[in-house]
Amino acid sequence: MSTRSFVLFARRIVTCDPARATETDPLGVIEDGGIAVEGGVIVDVGPREDVRARRGTLPVVSGEPASLVTPGLVDAHTHAPWVGSRDAEYALRLAGAGYEAIAAAGGGIVASMRAVRAASPDEIDRTLSARLRRMASLGVTTVEAKSGYGLDEAGETKQLEALERAAGRLDLPRVVPTFLALHAIPPEARADRAAYIEAVRERTLPAIAARRLARFVDVYVDRSAFSVDEARPVLSRAKMLGLGVRVHAGQFADVGGAELAAELGAASADHLEQVSPEGARALAAAGVRAVLLPVASFTLRQDPPPIAVLRAAGVRLVVASDANPGTAPTESLPLALALAARMYGLTVPEVILGATREAAASLGLADVVGVVRPDARADLVAWDLPHENALVQPWGVSRALFVLRDGAPIAGETPFSPG
Repeated sequence: MSTRSFVLFARRIVTCDPARATETDPLGVIEDGGIAVEGGVIVDVGPREDVRARRGTLPVVSGEPASLVTPGLVDAHTHAPWVGSRDAEYALRLAGAGYEAIAAAGGGIVASMRAVRAASPDEIDRTLSARLRRMASLGVTTVEAKSGYGLDEAGETKQLEALERAAGRLDLPRVVPTFLALHAIPPEARADRAAYIEAVRERTLPAIAARRLARFVDVYVDRSAFSVDEARPVLSRAKMLGLGVRVHAGQFADVGGAELAAELGAASADHLEQVSPEGARALAAAGVRAVLLPVASFTLRQDPPPIAVLRAAGVRLVVASDANPGTAPTESLPLALALAARMYGLTVPEVILGATREAAASLGLADVVGVVRPDARADLVAWDLPHENALVQPWGVSRALFVLRDGAPIAGETPFSPG
């Protein structure tokens, strides 16, 4: 889909631009504003008449000015290339079964492993593309997507190859691929856990890095997952191979995942339902963002992360969907935003920045997406909402009128006149 050049006017533009932010307006809102786009890149942002005067030769998007325009949403933690369903587990969970008990009985991640291993590349492609289209319809223009359900080199590569193909499509959200190197031990490797971890480090990880199938490597550091000592060599090798680092940390127990993320200069530490003040301070000092996943907390009936501790330490906050077939069976980042506000007590600016500018920065895309400013990509959403406060209400349906990636529509009604 080709990019376009145009001017878009809106009654409110939420720029998320730190250059426009103030103490009373952290979102850098422009009332009665305009955005000029050339070749899919934003070239001008400001009050309507100023933009009109400077960019009067560009065509204006047809129709009345949009009520509300924001940057395209950035979902910085998903497991998007999954196949199959774990609805039976969800029913068990509703009846009181715990995550760890389900996993010990052969469900959980291993159930998704079986589905991924059995799926053809075409099946994964179709499922992933459909999922990404639904995410786009909700205002999402960038998706971090993890493997982690193959649990062997062939299965992980199959997921990452599907992400590579999706990343080549301009009619879908842009994709940031992550190799979830240590997610669970597959059944065939339980007799020699150390050998499995060593094989991931010495064979699978270099093979994936050589093919440039991932930008980040992630590990699951927790009580019933992997220890800090098991995770450190894998993540250290990833850094040596030029890959970024992300860490699932402290979902069920604080076993030092936050400190490991800080030690390695990770891009993010994700979950953090369990993190100490010391761990939070370490994250802040190292510039590691906290990716909060409230849908998983909701599904698992967990208490929220210690938001006050993270704020006090100065940790930058990101909000993501955690889209996965088990603990966060959703594709809706707006749902996660609503839960982050209601359950976690985040403010409206924290929630919106957490799904735009801060999320983009955690993916190495600062000033590229997640912000409305000159030289950023024209990833924009026009909403059928009067004010950004309404973005965090639990609508349960899409309120996006149209969604643009690089200035071209990927969801909703096209705002452009034919021809």
